[in-house]
Amino acid sequence: MTRPALIGAWPLKACYPCDPMNDIHVRQAALSDLDDLAPLFDLYRVFQGRPSDPAAARAFLQARFDHGESVVFIAAEGKAAIGFAQLFPSYSSVALARVFILNDLFVHGSGRRKGVASKLLAAVEQYAWSLGAVRVTLNVARDNPPGQALYAARGWSQDAQFHMFHRYPAER
Repeated sequence: MTRPALIGAWPLKACYPCDPMNDIHVRQAALSDLDDLAPLFDLYRVFQGRPSDPAAARAFLQARFDHGESVVFIAAEGKAAIGFAQLFPSYSSVALARVFILNDLFVHGSGRRKGVASKLLAAVEQYAWSLGAVRVTLNVARDNPPGQALYAARGWSQDAQFHMFHRYPAER
C-alpha cells in the first residue's frame, strides 16, 4: 500500500544534524524503517509502564505509516537505530494555525547521554517550523526530571495558562 502524503515533503531527507565527528544521524523515517522502529517503540511502551507486545507495537506503527497519520524521525548511531520521535499533526482553532503534538520520544539506553534526544528534538522543531506550525506540544512525566531539564534547556516551557485534563471510558 502506498503511504499517503501527510503534509508534504520535508526538506531534510538525509540527516540532521550531520556532524562528521559524531556518528549519530537523525532523519525522517519511512515505512522501510519499520523493522528498526518497532523494537524501539515496544521498548518505549515498556518504559511507559505497558507490557511488551512487539506485534502490537509494529501494527500500530504500520497503521500510522499506511494512513499518513504521523511523522516519525529515527536516530541511528552508525547503522543501529537508537531512538525515535513521533509527531502527530493537529490545528489550533484559536491561533488558526497548524500545531504538532510530540507524542513519543525515546532513546535506547545505549544512546543516552550522547545528544540523541537533542538531535531528535532539533529535527522535530525544524520540521514543524518549516511547515509554519505555531507550536509543538508535549507531555513529560512529573517523575522525569532529566526529560524536563532537556526540554527546558532547548527552550521549551511549561504551560502557565492551562491545566491538562483527560477523560477515559468507564471501563478501562
